[in-house]
Amino acid sequence: MKIRTFVVGYALALALFLFAQRHPDATQIAGFHAVVDLTHSINASVPTYELAEQSAYQVKTVATIEKDKYFARNISLPEHFGTHIDAPAHFARGTWTVDQIPPERLMGPLVVLDVSAKVKENPDYQVSVEDIAAWEHANGEMPLGAVVMARTGWDSRWNSVKEYRNADAKGVMHFPGYSEDAAKFLVEGRNVLGLGIDTLSIDYGPSTDFAVHQYTLTHSVYHLENVTNLDRVPAKGVIVVVAPMKLEGGSGGPVRILALL
Repeated sequence: MKIRTFVVGYALALALFLFAQRHPDATQIAGFHAVVDLTHSINASVPTYELAEQSAYQVKTVATIEKDKYFARNISLPEHFGTHIDAPAHFARGTWTVDQIPPERLMGPLVVLDVSAKVKENPDYQVSVEDIAAWEHANGEMPLGAVVMARTGWDSRWNSVKEYRNADAKGVMHFPGYSEDAAKFLVEGRNVLGLGIDTLSIDYGPSTDFAVHQYTLTHSVYHLENVTNLDRVPAKGVIVVVAPMKLEGGSGGPVRILALL
């Protein structure tokens, strides 16, 4: 019942927000004072999990205004590229593909866990249950049905593939993620809809078994990876709108994430 109430409330809020965009004088009615884009732009320089000699992002101009009176391009890119969503089907057979994720799960309260100070001391830091407890001590219990984002500060490295991947001499990457215990607590204790992070993966860089992926996606909790601008939103009191490409049968896809303040 609580989740249904949240969904109805946020759907109404989003409708009011869209109305306000068409009618600027109605901004006060919508109840928002700003929108923060939590999405990186897609281009050929996007850091990727696997190294490649050539960018996986390919673009070809097929029409120009000068020649054809309109501008158009063909693009090709992987499902898991740039700021993207992992659908449950990415790791769990028989679960939702990206087009099957119920739309009511793509909007809800945003919770930001700031662990950036700890990451400065340890690039392999994993968000812990203690971090969640500290957040709740400062902000009250997390709302059920939230989208939780870990702010690690790693997006400051986005413009350098080398620094963002942070691989050692053996090719092992080092960047922060979630611990399996924290993920289980958020799924079982707080009924989260999705987990997000400003790194390449929900699992930390050295992971070889992707334990957090295995657990959360099996429980129909989607992931948002390569998020940005989490330093521009507060820890709570924000509505997030997750808008992935509705790619039929997709294991994931590019996503636009908007935080409504």
